[in-house]
Amino acid sequence: MRRYLVLAHRTLGGAHLFEHLHHLRADDPYCRFHFVVPMHHPKDHSWTDPEVEEAAQANLDRMLETMASMGMGATGEVGDANPVYAADAAFRHENIDTFTAIIVSTLPQRISAWWDVPHRLNRAFPMMPVTHIVAEEVLTT
Repeated sequence: MRRYLVLAHRTLGGAHLFEHLHHLRADDPYCRFHFVVPMHHPKDHSWTDPEVEEAAQANLDRMLETMASMGMGATGEVGDANPVYAADAAFRHENIDTFTAIIVSTLPQRISAWWDVPHRLNRAFPMMPVTHIVAEEVLTT
């Protein structure tokens, strides 16, 4: 059974992500997903740690509910604002050897703060395949 670590925040729940997850499920109906939703620090207002953690948790909860309603096995956690640190923490909690690959969902290059994250993940976890999928719009805050 394949298990994927999925990193997303502002693109979490997008059609591009569900399309990719459905494709993976078509190849392996028993595959599972572990979502890591890094906290997002807004630039348009001052914020507190509890505020950004609460927002990330709400996004994660919505995603896990949607996955459950679709009959797709998923777990998840809120992570550090740095997505590479968030992935590393998840691998320490969940054991990296239980994962098949990492899926990173970002915004398009012209507006993405995460555009370099797939490359940074490749350097940090060279034995782990990384798939980069790109959303067309911001879906969550």
